[in-house]
Amino acid sequence: MEKQEVKIMTISKNEESTLQVSNLHMKYNEGKHNEVYVLKGIDMEIKAGQMVAIMGPSGCGKTTLLNLIGGLDKYTTGNIQINGSLLGDFSDNEITKFRRDNIGYIFQLFNLFEDQTALENVSLPLIMQRIEPSLALNRAKMMLQEVGLGDRFNDLPGKLSGGEQQKVAISRALITDPKIILADEPTGDLDTASSNDIMQLFRRMQQENQGMSIIIVTHSQDIANQCDRIIRIDDGKILNDQYFNTEEN
Repeated sequence: MEKQEVKIMTISKNEESTLQVSNLHMKYNEGKHNEVYVLKGIDMEIKAGQMVAIMGPSGCGKTTLLNLIGGLDKYTTGNIQINGSLLGDFSDNEITKFRRDNIGYIFQLFNLFEDQTALENVSLPLIMQRIEPSLALNRAKMMLQEVGLGDRFNDLPGKLSGGEQQKVAISRALITDPKIILADEPTGDLDTASSNDIMQLFRRMQQENQGMSIIIVTHSQDIANQCDRIIRIDDGKILNDQYFNTEEN
């Protein structure tokens, strides 16, 4: 796929933006006198309906950025705004509810409940939203069938391969039709054909739920090339922001 002109994005007030990250810093303290900055002034804006790949070497801050956007960790300084809400203004309980209702997270290590079946794992987000259990289970069946696991409803994670567990995790993240999907190496345990199937599923879900944004941390150039943009990070900073679809500029 031919690459388009590289463009560095700046924060602007755009009502179509799902996500705005402004001057984001994140540091950890290692001992009393040693501060390690993982993120060093990240600025980016992601519009509703975009699929964005975040790439960079191991340890550059990709997963940290994803965790901060998902409200799983607290940033040191800066701002993260999702659909007009500043994450820094939320209490712990409020951020948990906001994440439940707006964000689907696909973890690199799956984070499935080992004592629950594939069907139970996938239906759980809807149950937490107080959807009637029978409706939640029916929706979970549909999602598992979408990823080719229609015959594994009642299997525990321990009986599934790594790739199958990843598909369960993806189904769980998509089931609530969230505004944002955060995916940390979502195809890392899948073969090429299955990876392409998942990317096509992401696109179908975007079409059904107009405005859904998907942010994918990946080391795979093939996966990144199927996205609308590639944001490259190194040493906690954005190096460039590359569009494949010039209409998004």
